[in-house]
Amino acid sequence: MSVERILWQQDATGLAAMVRNGEVSPQELTEAAIARAQATRSDINAIAEPLFDAARERARTVDRALPLAGVPFAIKDLGIAIKGVPSHGGSRIPAWVPSVNSVLTDRYLAAGLIPIATSTSPEHGLRLMTESAAFGITRSPWNTGHTTGGSSGGAAALVAVGVVPVAHASDGGGSIRVPSACSGLVGLKTSRGRTPLTPLVSESWYGMVVDHVVSRSVRDTALLLDLTHGPDALAPYDARPPKGSFAAAAARDPGRLTLAVYRGSPLGLPISADTLAALDTAVALAREGGHTVEEIDLPYIGRDFVADFCRTVASAVAGTMRAEALRLGRSVSADIERSTRVLKRLGELLSAGEVYAGVQRLHTTSRRLISETARFDAVLMPIIAHPPLACGAMNPKGVDELIENLLDKLHLTRLLKVEALFGQLMDKSLWFTHWPAIQNVSGQPSIALPVHVTAAGLPLGIQAAGRPGDEETLLSFAAQMERISGWPGRRAPLKMPS
Repeated sequence: MSVERILWQQDATGLAAMVRNGEVSPQELTEAAIARAQATRSDINAIAEPLFDAARERARTVDRALPLAGVPFAIKDLGIAIKGVPSHGGSRIPAWVPSVNSVLTDRYLAAGLIPIATSTSPEHGLRLMTESAAFGITRSPWNTGHTTGGSSGGAAALVAVGVVPVAHASDGGGSIRVPSACSGLVGLKTSRGRTPLTPLVSESWYGMVVDHVVSRSVRDTALLLDLTHGPDALAPYDARPPKGSFAAAAARDPGRLTLAVYRGSPLGLPISADTLAALDTAVALAREGGHTVEEIDLPYIGRDFVADFCRTVASAVAGTMRAEALRLGRSVSADIERSTRVLKRLGELLSAGEVYAGVQRLHTTSRRLISETARFDAVLMPIIAHPPLACGAMNPKGVDELIENLLDKLHLTRLLKVEALFGQLMDKSLWFTHWPAIQNVSGQPSIALPVHVTAAGLPLGIQAAGRPGDEETLLSFAAQMERISGWPGRRAPLKMPS
């Protein structure tokens, strides 16, 4: 069997075992990953910065005793530092070149991983499709006419096509789970504080952003969490310590769980039959695993909740653009995309009091959500309201484009203080994905499960959200769902190696 085929077929845990056993070398895996990256690059457009020479050097010297020695890896081009590697954030704003690694980067390297590239992101992670003026469209290896989701869409594309078995990702409003749902992958949004964002920041988006990975298998997701979780000296807080290792949790039977299923839309927008079928598939698998499933409603998670989330993000974007302008010594308004510019201006219009009051309302609702769902081991709910969209489907068109142009060119962003117009823009931005921000606000862990494939051959995953700090139950449950469903055997058809 060719090394490319081994890379395409195995997960990270399996590849690391083969390296330890001398069946394949880090250099062979690295060359196979680089070759596959080059062969598929024009099809999926998922690489921001190739790191091929550095990867070859690291593969030559890596300690083969490390737990993931020689396993090819990708790091997202957003919110994480790799010393000496330009960081673009998916934007045309001139890149910055970090002088240090992030703590998380050091932990990946200490595990023996071989970063071969940074992966594409939409501008500053603000879209749930990975399309940007700076890098173009990242496409799904399941069907290159469709999106791989966002904002960790480049990471998901590289894993789904078999360039790397696992890749760094981040999630501030679904950006791990949406690409996983679109790409047939496992994606764990961890509890707040589980992995550090230092030294770049103490927290991002008021604590709503977390970093972890997208992967092909639950055991890889668990192992990477074992190797990277925990605070460092600069981290402001830590998630509840696990009772044991996450890998051990993924390897054990979950027992009989009490689950809930939430089928509603926080925005009151349409949900496709395919999404509901995916949710039904998850419920059926859960019942096959011996678990009880109860239908619930979450009436307090509604449009006001989502609106407060959107305004909070707008204020964070305004602050980020101020920081970028300070770094460059000039305005960055001409560099950023129209939608980012509109969001930035909205953030500038909001008073500090408005933002603080909105954050407090979000926290109040989160406490109610956590309290009222505490009796469940996990709550099943959708991630995306429709199958993976055609590329460009989220771009404003017609009247929507006209409105966005007017808001931008005439500096009429103040009109977004009108609730009706703000609600219309919110719906246009989130009609594809209504749910993931819930857990970013609450700080709960939630895992994307690739349970379903549509009649058109597109993946469509759902999520299971758990109690704060309880990734162990989610990983145990997800691993059981993986065994029952057989999803690890599914692979995207693009350029399958012989």
